[in-house]
Amino acid sequence: MGPGGSVPQVSPFWGAQGAAAGPLVRKTRRIDVPVDKHPNYNFVGRLLGPRGNSLKRVESTTGCRVLIQGRGSIKDSGKVRQSPAADEHAKELEDKMRDKPGFEHLNEPLHVLSEAELPASTVDASLNQAAEIVEELLKPVDENYDVVKKAQLRELAILNGTLCEDSGPYYGGSAANSAGLKRAKSRR
Repeated sequence: MGPGGSVPQVSPFWGAQGAAAGPLVRKTRRIDVPVDKHPNYNFVGRLLGPRGNSLKRVESTTGCRVLIQGRGSIKDSGKVRQSPAADEHAKELEDKMRDKPGFEHLNEPLHVLSEAELPASTVDASLNQAAEIVEELLKPVDENYDVVKKAQLRELAILNGTLCEDSGPYYGGSAANSAGLKRAKSRR
């Protein structure tokens, strides 16, 4: 019985385990993106991955919400490939949005925010795990040796239905066809 003889309420989402884990705590961790040291590196693309799937995977793995904020966080979503015109349009869009409510972060350098609202016993571990993954993605790697980018490009080809079977062992070889993936059309 609770104070005054009332029955304590238990959250339907946590059940009895949530009560034992303790109260929910909200914490945030900021990680700065090293754009000043590597101005031509596509950090946002590396963090997002194909169709945002890499960022979604970090969120589902850690239970944290991960946000890319600051100057350079807004991209022109109407363009498949970034061109100078698309970059200029994104800058203009950022300039327009900068002073509007909810967009104050555009006045700050590019950064990643990890937020978690979890039981006190697990919130720090989840934020640490998210930070480790994000920091690993923020380490610039030579394109020839970047296994993360190769995996992201492979995933994009699968999503687009353009994965070639004969792209070598890294890209799946004949296993791609046994997984039910379509072979890309080629000119002959």
